[in-house]
Amino acid sequence: MKRLIPIISLIFLLSSCNGWIIQPIPGPTPFLPPTITPAIYTPTPVIIGVSSSTPIVATTTFTPTSTNAPSSSPSPTLTASPTGPSIAIKVLGCNTSIDVTHGMGEVTNAFVTLTNTGGVGLTNIRATLYALDEGRAHPDKTAELTSLPVAYQVTVKLTVDSTYKQESPIQVEITSDQGTFPREGLASCTDIGVFEPDPDLLKTPVPVQ
Repeated sequence: MKRLIPIISLIFLLSSCNGWIIQPIPGPTPFLPPTITPAIYTPTPVIIGVSSSTPIVATTTFTPTSTNAPSSSPSPTLTASPTGPSIAIKVLGCNTSIDVTHGMGEVTNAFVTLTNTGGVGLTNIRATLYALDEGRAHPDKTAELTSLPVAYQVTVKLTVDSTYKQESPIQVEITSDQGTFPREGLASCTDIGVFEPDPDLLKTPVPVQ
């Protein structure tokens, strides 16, 4: 009993320090989330089109151009000039008339231009006109020329005996010392009208314009 009194007295003495009879049991420190070290970002420039850190060195490559590649500029067209004999036949037109001199009725006159388009001169040329409804042979159905140089042309008048007021299919045949050329034909010969060539210029070779 004597020991109990001093112990009680000690308890009261200690509690008088902060006013608490029973001190609270020291608990754990309230939870605080751990502090995260902030990340350090270094600004890096964005390079579009580059996926490697290796620096790119620009190089210039020269590619030889093929001579067979198409060009943007048009190339001149080369046309081989014929070296042999050649002639172009063009029927300018026709008209009709009455040939009393030779005892014929209606005759058809064809005006034909011959052009030497070959590489050699033509000699002893004969131009002959044929008609599908031809009657008697007219003296002027054939025209003869001594020569026709290269790149020259000449116009001739050829006449055949034809049916009255009927359209006559015609053909023109050219022969020379150099050979016989393909005929030029027309189903009907258009009226030449006022474009009839000057009679004084017929059978006269002139340079091609």
